[in-house]
Amino acid sequence: MTLKKLKSILFMLLGFIFMVFGIAGIVLPVLPGGPFFLLSLYFFAKSSKRMEAWFKSTKIYEKYVVAFLEKKGMTRKEKIRINVTADFFILLSILYVDILFVRIILIGLALYKHYYFIKKIKTIQPESYAVEKSQ
Repeated sequence: MTLKKLKSILFMLLGFIFMVFGIAGIVLPVLPGGPFFLLSLYFFAKSSKRMEAWFKSTKIYEKYVVAFLEKKGMTRKEKIRINVTADFFILLSILYVDILFVRIILIGLALYKHYYFIKKIKTIQPESYAVEKSQ
């Protein structure tokens, strides 16, 4: 098996893994589904054009990924919910992992996550507020 084929299979597996996490995020209010679906799209696109086309044809893609991409940002409430949830799991990991290097990496990732959400993802008004304001 060639390296290219192995890479494609790995990306496809990662796409499905993140898709499962995204579906869990639909059911579990503490787990954000949207970012996992974005990761799924990324990995499916890296695996093959066929997998990317398949994922883009699903209702999951239409409802969660397109909605996020069209809004071009997140509401403050969405950002806070995602960050608090992620921070909770990062904190649990820090408490349970007894390796200093891993703890430092987790703290660095948490800080980068906050930087990214604050500086890189545009904060938009909730749709109901934006509709009221335009009337």
